[in-house]
Amino acid sequence: MTHNEREHIQFTIGKRDAGERLDIFLSHNENSFSRSQIKRVVTEGNVRVNNRTVKSGYRLKEGDFVILTKEEPKGYDVTPENIPLTIIYEDASIIVLDKPSGMVVHPAAGNYHGTIVNALLFHCKDLSGVGGVLRPGIVHRLDKQTSGLLIVAKSDSAHRGLSKQFKKHIVKKVYKALVHGQVKDESGLIELPVGRHPTDRKKMSTKSKRGKMAITRWKVIERYDIATLLDVEIETGRTHQIRVHLNTLGFPVIGDTVYGNSKKRTGEIKNDILRNILKRIKRQALHASRLEFYHPLDDRYLEFSSPLPDDMAYACEALRQSSSVQREP
Repeated sequence: MTHNEREHIQFTIGKRDAGERLDIFLSHNENSFSRSQIKRVVTEGNVRVNNRTVKSGYRLKEGDFVILTKEEPKGYDVTPENIPLTIIYEDASIIVLDKPSGMVVHPAAGNYHGTIVNALLFHCKDLSGVGGVLRPGIVHRLDKQTSGLLIVAKSDSAHRGLSKQFKKHIVKKVYKALVHGQVKDESGLIELPVGRHPTDRKKMSTKSKRGKMAITRWKVIERYDIATLLDVEIETGRTHQIRVHLNTLGFPVIGDTVYGNSKKRTGEIKNDILRNILKRIKRQALHASRLEFYHPLDDRYLEFSSPLPDDMAYACEALRQSSSVQREP
């Protein structure tokens, strides 16, 4: 399967974005590119404004029509690989997987092997092509270090149907998150925009000038002396949404080295036993535990759940044993 596909992303400039530099506008609105990558694709002629090539510093005008052409890397084959998959459900149209932490969903720079897509190409020979050469069948993603449930489309019609449900926020996605600190309230709602960090392009932030609204609901499952286990439901699917929102709330996800400085917080715990429990978590303690959606072809309502993976289950049990645990009814 050779990377030779092109994807066209279109924007119509409104009053709010008039006067913005083209490269800055694109870096805020196309998360898969860094600003340096944006400048390169503009220089290569893969960005057109009103059907003509312009420079990175072009000042946008209201009504401008921008087309960004994304080219898959050329000369690389996505090869099927015999990697075991934990398949929760499969039929002729869809697969529901339980993704382990540490596994990337689809090939990208630095991760062209050992991904979910490589494994899927070995498992099924007829994946949907709608997602492109690098992302066949993929309708949503989980971060590399996040574990849990993932839906894959096996046909173009299933891909379109699932994508429509995600776009309309019909798919119910619930995560288990183990966070630093003891959350006092029983539940809550976070409604804050998420976009590129103002100064660190590798991070997301609620302080971005051009963030998109993100909605996160949470409720307490268990409280421990130094941590809390939460159920987290997201109505939107912004990049790093849960991690950014919970950190903004003051309760960053344990093991998250990007948001909330988890390593430092863990190191500051005075109780040796509790500190060592958290040190055993080598990734962000976030797990996609429940998925509910309508089958894209026959409209059956499907519900799937995944238990806590071993690392999070061990941490919760150890915290339970070592803390004056408070379990919610």
